[in-house]
Amino acid sequence: MAESFSEFPSQLGPILDPLASAGSDRTRTADSPPVDGELSRPIRLEAASGADKYVISAEEQEQALRQLEEELDDATTSVERLNAALKEKDERKAHVLNELNRLREKIRDAGADSVVEKLMLLLRSVKALERQEFALKSNFDAKHAELEAEICELEAKASNDYDDKSLHDGLDHSIGTASENLHLAKKELAARLRAVLSLKRQLDDVPTPSELTQYKCRLAELNTNIGEKDRQTRKFYSTYNALLEIKELMLKEISLLNSINSQFQDAIASTAGQMKLIDSMEGILKGIKQKLEKMQVGLQADQKICDTLRESCCSKS
Repeated sequence: MAESFSEFPSQLGPILDPLASAGSDRTRTADSPPVDGELSRPIRLEAASGADKYVISAEEQEQALRQLEEELDDATTSVERLNAALKEKDERKAHVLNELNRLREKIRDAGADSVVEKLMLLLRSVKALERQEFALKSNFDAKHAELEAEICELEAKASNDYDDKSLHDGLDHSIGTASENLHLAKKELAARLRAVLSLKRQLDDVPTPSELTQYKCRLAELNTNIGEKDRQTRKFYSTYNALLEIKELMLKEISLLNSINSQFQDAIASTAGQMKLIDSMEGILKGIKQKLEKMQVGLQADQKICDTLRESCCSKS
């Protein structure tokens, strides 16, 4: 289409040039009408030929325009497909990022950040060791090929009646070098294997999610059992303390009754003894009342604690 438009000046040149010259002549000699009459015929001829050319170029322009529209439609379709594919990739990327963030939040909530970091370090170390092992195997293959080439060379020398002494010297030197390289390779391989086994043991020491779940369940059961044992122990201690206090009170009561029984006959024989017995009984009664008040205060405190615990349990439920 651009090429068709670029052809307009060359196609309309024969029309515009006489018009331009005619206009310039008309401005210069406005009083000379014969000049216009002379130029009118060539202008008509040039205009007719230019019109034919213009019709041909318009058809070409329409064809080029249709081709460009088809190309534009194809390009638009391709762009739409690319946009759809890009949108799908963006959605997948966002989904993967959301999953990663969710996993990181789960790890952070579980409090296993240090364990996961340690596990990732160990996995990276294992991968590095695997790469080193692959490099060693590649080196081993290269050495093996080199030794096979040397063996072939030695066999060729032996078949060509090479000097026995130099052949034996070369063989001894090659065998010594190969033995030394083999010994060094074995030492390096043993060190690598020890490092790999150490890393594998460290990986095995890291508990798996199923093991962590089992540990959690077991700890919950153990906590429940310990709580039950603690409640039973507290109950037993409370019962023991109550029985011990009852025993002390009963012993005091028995001692008091024995004392009254032993001194009652002597006390009622005289007025002074009777007054003394009455005073002692009043003192005992006063002490019993004080003890009762103290027990009432303790009972009220325990009752308040019981009510508080009952309210907290009801609110939780």
